[in-house]
Amino acid sequence: MNKEKRAQIRERLQAERERLIASALGTLEDVRHPNQDDLNDEVDLATFEQNETVSLRLRDREAGLLSKIDETLSRLDNNGTDFGFCETCGAEIGFERLLARPVATLCIQCKEEQERVEQGYAS
Repeated sequence: MNKEKRAQIRERLQAERERLIASALGTLEDVRHPNQDDLNDEVDLATFEQNETVSLRLRDREAGLLSKIDETLSRLDNNGTDFGFCETCGAEIGFERLLARPVATLCIQCKEEQERVEQGYAS
């Protein structure tokens, strides 16, 4: 993969990283300072708590993605010798796949096989 394509993927990763951090900081601020006017009765409080639980669960998933982004940026920084290649079969991961999912570590064939195994449809 050439330098321009790597730079394009790096830009996407860094933009997504910044978005995730901003989102997490916003959630943290909402949790620390809820609008007390919206919590007048038990139903409002229960709704707030449910929304908070869902939001925190989403942030937990995003934390996992943030970790994958950091790992991918690290691989790109290490001369990128292991970036863009399937960790299972060693084949090159297509640029279009990396644009769609920059943290991908499996080629499409190995990812499909992994999903079949996970679903119990292994051949």
